[in-house]
Amino acid sequence: MRSNATTKGLERATHRALYYSMGILPEELDKPLVAIVNPQNETMPGHIHLDIIAKAVREGILMAGGTPIEFGTIGLCDGIAQGNYGMHYPLASRELICDSIECMVNGHSYDAMVLVTECDKITPGMLMAAARLNIPAIVVSGGPMATGWCFGKEVGYTDLMEAQGLVQRGEMTWEELSEFEQGALPGCGACNLMGTANTMNFLTEALGMCLPGSATMATSGKRVALAKRTGMKVMDLYRQGIRPRDVLTADAFWNAFVVDMAIGGSTNTLLHLPAIANEAGLKIDMAMVTEIASRTPNITRIKPSGKHYPADLDHAGGITALMKQLYDAGMLRDHLTTTGATVYTNVLNARVLDGDVIRPMDDPYSRTGGLALLYGNLAPGGAACKAAGVAPEMLKHRGPARVFEQEEDAVKAIYGGDIKPGDIIVVRYEGPRGGPGMREMLAPTAAIIGMGLGDTVALITDGRFSGATRGAAIGHVSPEAAAGGPIGLVREGDTIDIDIPAGKLTLEVGEDELARRKETWARPPSKAQPGSYLERYARLVTSAMTGAVFSRE
Repeated sequence: MRSNATTKGLERATHRALYYSMGILPEELDKPLVAIVNPQNETMPGHIHLDIIAKAVREGILMAGGTPIEFGTIGLCDGIAQGNYGMHYPLASRELICDSIECMVNGHSYDAMVLVTECDKITPGMLMAAARLNIPAIVVSGGPMATGWCFGKEVGYTDLMEAQGLVQRGEMTWEELSEFEQGALPGCGACNLMGTANTMNFLTEALGMCLPGSATMATSGKRVALAKRTGMKVMDLYRQGIRPRDVLTADAFWNAFVVDMAIGGSTNTLLHLPAIANEAGLKIDMAMVTEIASRTPNITRIKPSGKHYPADLDHAGGITALMKQLYDAGMLRDHLTTTGATVYTNVLNARVLDGDVIRPMDDPYSRTGGLALLYGNLAPGGAACKAAGVAPEMLKHRGPARVFEQEEDAVKAIYGGDIKPGDIIVVRYEGPRGGPGMREMLAPTAAIIGMGLGDTVALITDGRFSGATRGAAIGHVSPEAAAGGPIGLVREGDTIDIDIPAGKLTLEVGEDELARRKETWARPPSKAQPGSYLERYARLVTSAMTGAVFSRE
């Protein structure tokens, strides 16, 4: 046992005494010490209830013969940080979460761990830690939020975001908005949409890093029981010597991207899956992602891309049923999972219970995946788009650039009526380095939809998007402006051509002119406070298309 380094031998008397001082019995130190990483906090609905999940995990570990030891990590709410200075921090917090788990687990020599998680950057940060530490580990989430109810119909987070534009246009009163606010998000869990939180929890199941059903099961007695079984299962993994890198293989990431395309997940997965793979010693080739997108039908559309909510996906059979359908179609690969069995065994008895929510393979929403990668002289390193959320008439669009150096200025222009049909909004210096922290552009995209411009206006940015985003929104433009990328050379009125089906993003400016502009370009000063974590983050972070991981040079 790794923990023997802290509990056995003459020279460890003080170590044992420290455990005894907390009420731990000598015989408990003879068992594997299992970390429960619990980021419960009062900052967001996704984490407010995680103590309940962690308690059940504890009981499972005890039942299976381990000694549980709990510690926490930070966890930021993207929703509350959204549209303000706070949004510089969520992506940057991913590395802190991973690093803090490394510090605690290696600093105390724990034998195994259960990662309790829920929201946007916490889940990928924990998966990164699992891959990096490579001790027996398994994930359990707190489950998706229930669907809201207001004005006699089902509603959710994305509906509320777009309602802000209705108020601006005079089509909804402040009183109605207040009623909406109190009904759209009815309780704990990951926000009720295909945002990054739910997407990453769904892909955790696709990777094989949690028990089947964990991704979509609502907060209930069943989820508490699942958490208890997760605690028991980690002891099986420990005894069998199954570690995260045995699960997080190239085949696992292939499956995750297939599921991602099938569900039309958040574009943030193009940041997080490469980052997790990086910790597992693997490199994601974006050509592979393009190949998967070209051959994987989009068979599920959850808000904001479609009419359904996460609860509907659970009722339809969940990710397990969706994976069974994909597996039967020959699209998934078989590999070991944290159940101790392979994908085939996990999905063998699953079935789709609602063909309207999980469509048949021969009747998809689209024949290609819900995410698209675009390349061209505006994004030589690539850009990302949630194609499943784009109106058909905007899949190809050509128009004049409206250039903004930060998100706030773009939002002001949209709500102020300065953006006209046909325009292409360019928001730059919001990338991983330039932001710093690669802020989400949910506020401007929601403003575009709310102002009735979703079918006529596109947005291009070196920042990123929330899963709540829909419309012709293209992000992750690489190289970013702060790294000298071509997006930093765009001028007001330049013509941009977007062709999502062809995967092209073109700035219609000659190479000679771009070279002249490049000669006079100068990197603006950092927006980060000197000496702050953000300043250090900006110096270490790499391109969005590499997962925005830290440079190892």
